[in-house]
Amino acid sequence: MEATEIRRTVELEDHHWWYRERRAILARELRRLRRYGPPGRALDIGAAGGGNTRVLVRHGWDALVADYSELAVELARERGLRAIHADARELPLPDDAFDLVCAFDVLEHIEEDDRAAAEITRVLRPGGTALITVPCDMALWSAHDVASGHVRRYTRTTLRALLSGQGLVLDRMWSWNVLLRPVVARHRKSSSGSDVMELPYLVNLGLMGVITAERYLPVRSLPGVSLIVRAHRPAHG
Repeated sequence: MEATEIRRTVELEDHHWWYRERRAILARELRRLRRYGPPGRALDIGAAGGGNTRVLVRHGWDALVADYSELAVELARERGLRAIHADARELPLPDDAFDLVCAFDVLEHIEEDDRAAAEITRVLRPGGTALITVPCDMALWSAHDVASGHVRRYTRTTLRALLSGQGLVLDRMWSWNVLLRPVVARHRKSSSGSDVMELPYLVNLGLMGVITAERYLPVRSLPGVSLIVRAHRPAHG
């Protein structure tokens, strides 16, 4: 992610509807994990300024940011987070080190996404959980993807093949940002850059209301703008 995009993310993520709901999804998954045991060690790959990492910390996780950008690492540390400079394709971390690995909108930036997926598996302890989000459907490819530094968008089939091919067992995959997909598709046909921008208060509030409604509607199997995966590394033997 370019420095401009990282700074924009940090400036917007506390109040922008998209980032707020993504944090809410993470928080729900963390509450679900709490049923299976106490929080442990978590790695947040490609965390930019650490907005999601702060959710991990609030829920009791011992969290570490790993980002390719020195600026992102600096910003995360300014927020009081532990952070290291790291390439997702070759993490400078030991095997079996984390109970949870998050990679939110990371894989689509990496040409060798199989290497990044293999590293997620490697650093997870056996039985550990991975939470991964990616943009989906090349039919939605636009100037936004170019400006954001994306290499690809995924389908359910390609994402499942990528992760299972590197040793992860998929527990659940679902679509996100389903209700707004028609709006996004129409907007991106004429877009000239990234969608990540400051919005008028009422527009942001309205979009927040729409995306929040997805929590209560049976739309997760329908085409959306993003895909979310919860997976685990199988226990040895």
